[in-house]
Amino acid sequence: MTYCCALRLKDGLVFVSDTRTNAGVDHISVFRKLYTFGVEGERFISIQTSGNLATTQAVISHLNNHLELKQEPNLYSVNTMFEIAELVGQTLRKVIADITVDPDEHNNYSCSLLLGGQIKGADMQLYNVYSQGNFINATEDTPYFQIGESKYGKPILDRALVYEMPLDEAVRCCLISFDSTLRSNVSVGMPLDTIVYKKDSLHIPNGKRIYEEDPYFRQLSKQWSDTLRRGVQELPIPTNDYLE
Repeated sequence: MTYCCALRLKDGLVFVSDTRTNAGVDHISVFRKLYTFGVEGERFISIQTSGNLATTQAVISHLNNHLELKQEPNLYSVNTMFEIAELVGQTLRKVIADITVDPDEHNNYSCSLLLGGQIKGADMQLYNVYSQGNFINATEDTPYFQIGESKYGKPILDRALVYEMPLDEAVRCCLISFDSTLRSNVSVGMPLDTIVYKKDSLHIPNGKRIYEEDPYFRQLSKQWSDTLRRGVQELPIPTNDYLE
């Protein structure tokens, strides 16, 4: 399985993905699920993938082939992030249609994608692209999307994340979300891939891969656990009628 999270905040975009894929407990592999595209100074694009690995790899390969062969439309030729979302959705639909003509089997090859980025002269955008090729847009009221095994990491985002949150706090919030997921779901695993994009920079970030031995992530995990334990101890003691 997988867990991917993407944020569209006032100051920029944050993307975090795990890298575990598995076809049973005895076949676990590491595959990248966070991809970046762009033209320095003109556009930045990031795509995260969850679901059938063959489907997601085919989608990314088609998008790359169109760029290499300069076939239009492609990620660099369209004018808006909305058009990019349409292109990604169309590519996803085509890949699934090419695999099977039986609609009842489409779920076997389904996947979800998170698409975010910015084109010069326009606002940042973040989309959640469904297997059917349609998509929705993140807003100030709902500034993040998750795909994959999202339930364990969702509470911290719902409680703490706001649109105005600085990027460094947002990264901490995301990593805590992933730490909670890693502890509760063995189908999500390290290493993690992260990218932070600063609004209007039009710079293609290098990103960071976080391994299990990463000192900052380990410190964050330990301190978060200690904070939760201390918080529980500091809560009001239940009255007697709760304990009878």
